Amino acid sequence: MSLIKRFTEHPTIRNAGQQIDKWLQQRHIHIQDFRTNVILRIAALVATIFAFTYLVGQAGYTITGVGLGALIIFQIFRLIHKVESTNREVINFLNAIRYDDFSYHHQPANQGATFEELAAAFNRVITHFKAIRSEKEAHYQYLKTIIHHIGIGLISFDTAGNIQIMNTAAKRLFQTTGSIRNISELASFSQELVEKFIRLRTGSRDLIKIVHGAEIIQLAMYAIELNLQGKEYKLITLQNIHNELEEREMDAWQKLIRVLTHEIMNSVTPIASLATTLEGEVEYLQANNQSLNAEDLEDMHMAIKTIQRRSEGLIRFVSDFRNLTHVPIPQFKNVLVSEIFAHVVKLMEAEMKAQNIDCQVEVEPQSLMITADREMIEQVLINLVKNAIQALSDVEREDGRKILLLARYDEKSHPFIIVRDNGPGIDPDALERIFIPFFTTKKSGSGIGLSLSRQIMRSHKGSLTAHSVIGEGTEFILKF
Repeated sequence: MSLIKRFTEHPTIRNAGQQIDKWLQQRHIHIQDFRTNVILRIAALVATIFAFTYLVGQAGYTITGVGLGALIIFQIFRLIHKVESTNREVINFLNAIRYDDFSYHHQPANQGATFEELAAAFNRVITHFKAIRSEKEAHYQYLKTIIHHIGIGLISFDTAGNIQIMNTAAKRLFQTTGSIRNISELASFSQELVEKFIRLRTGSRDLIKIVHGAEIIQLAMYAIELNLQGKEYKLITLQNIHNELEEREMDAWQKLIRVLTHEIMNSVTPIASLATTLEGEVEYLQANNQSLNAEDLEDMHMAIKTIQRRSEGLIRFVSDFRNLTHVPIPQFKNVLVSEIFAHVVKLMEAEMKAQNIDCQVEVEPQSLMITADREMIEQVLINLVKNAIQALSDVEREDGRKILLLARYDEKSHPFIIVRDNGPGIDPDALERIFIPFFTTKKSGSGIGLSLSRQIMRSHKGSLTAHSVIGEGTEFILKF
């Protein structure tokens, strides 16, 4: 085919073809229909072949025969060239699409209605592609504008660390206005930040505190991994939460100070009052040179006992507070949830029987395992079961008092545990504060059990939440 193409495109052959076309035009012979044109070319070729066959072997016609042979070859290649004109138009059309050359416009070559329809179809497709390209470009510019103007920092890079996207908010966080091509260039801002960028995986969250000059930056990061056209990219969102953390920290301190002040004053006020009373009694007896009678001795003994009890209560309060601030580091191991449930139920069995409470256990599948510190998780579950028992102690239900220990996988294949009771429920206002240290709705509660349990779950990179409906019950959810 390349030989044919070279032959037909040879200057001599091409000039000969042009001369023939010019000769036809001068004599007003216009063959516009493609099929008619091809038929006439084939007819002329057959006639030339017939004449060549007739003259071959006859004396005196050697030069004429050679000329007719050359004419046959020329007609064959011109016919092939004519037939291939459609292919060339299609190739030009496809190249226009391939290289986004939307300036391409196909002009029909006056070869009949079929070619005019083909040209019109080509032009419609090009126009449609041009409209789609314009729409995509408009969407791209729209999304680009949004990305660069949102308040959360965005940075995207490939496996080699080459940055594709870094919006304005991210540049402000990194305190740069120039172009950064690779995340390694951020090492001058924070080497730890670059290392966390590399380590973060899809769905991972992390916090990092950066001291840059006189400024403290606390970044919350969230990562997702993408695969586009066979290449892997990582997209990380960044948000400076330093001010929010300071506000939350101040709010937490104020709440804690109020609780501490309340508890300490409850213990210290009667101690101080009784101590003052005892001091006044002693001074009165000394001033009047009187000795203690049995009644005075009993009053003093009772006052001293009261001071002792309140002092011991204050000591327990301080001890509880110390335990709350010293959560041990978990020793992670793979452990069956069914074994944890069995141990917790065994420990609490006598107390639940005494309260006539039916405890049900559901683990699905039975092989469900968690990676956790077994003793710490058992401590959390024991605390939650005790709370459920206390909630059910003053409740009479027709369907009986029930506690459910449930363990399953969620839709993302993460294990979770639920401790549910059918008790009276928790008031919505109290539900918002049950995890605050020393807040309690029980007369004899210390108010640190749930707070300590949540701290344990956080040390396991998990969470502890509560849901309650008045009159129906309460459930605590442990997510790992």
